[in-house]
Amino acid sequence: MFLSDVDIKSSLEAGDITLEPFDLSRLQPVSYDIRLGNTFVLNEDTGTMVIDPVRKHYAKPREIEIGDGDEFVLHPGISALAVSKEFFGSDKYLIQLGGKSSLARIGLMVHNTAGIINPGHFLNVTFEITNQNNIPIVLRPGMEIAQIMFSMISSPPSRTYRTTGRFAKNNWNHFAPKRTVVPKKKPAKRKPAKKNK
Repeated sequence: MFLSDVDIKSSLEAGDITLEPFDLSRLQPVSYDIRLGNTFVLNEDTGTMVIDPVRKHYAKPREIEIGDGDEFVLHPGISALAVSKEFFGSDKYLIQLGGKSSLARIGLMVHNTAGIINPGHFLNVTFEITNQNNIPIVLRPGMEIAQIMFSMISSPPSRTYRTTGRFAKNNWNHFAPKRTVVPKKKPAKRKPAKKNK
């Protein structure tokens, strides 16, 4: 069940949702519009023959910072990482990231498959933006680029993203290793000593 605008607002007031900065004008009937930040990451294609995630071979990233009022031109077929201006999260709700239909119609994707923000993850979300059009798209910091929705979960999870997530401490660390929760080992049973006959 998704939260309505009424429930989003009351959950913010109760402290069950963190959303900074919050602007009432961006609150939609069952979502909240979030804005594009100032930092982008592109892959350097020179010197990279192939990306092999299993062997941890990635392209060299190039980070670009642009000011408010400036523009970032995303060319056809190019993928880039970007960040939201808003910092948000919740221990109580599952958050889902989605695109805006007005931008989807011009071929802009804001995430490939990573649209779920688990309970316990507080972040400036990283967008995986791609231009699916055949014409360049101009992006500007501060533009409303995506929306987030909040949904109830059936019960509190036994583990939150804070303890299990690879991007829990730094969502901008692009190729963080997977975090594993190692169960505590039980002490080994001692074999009874052999009796001498």
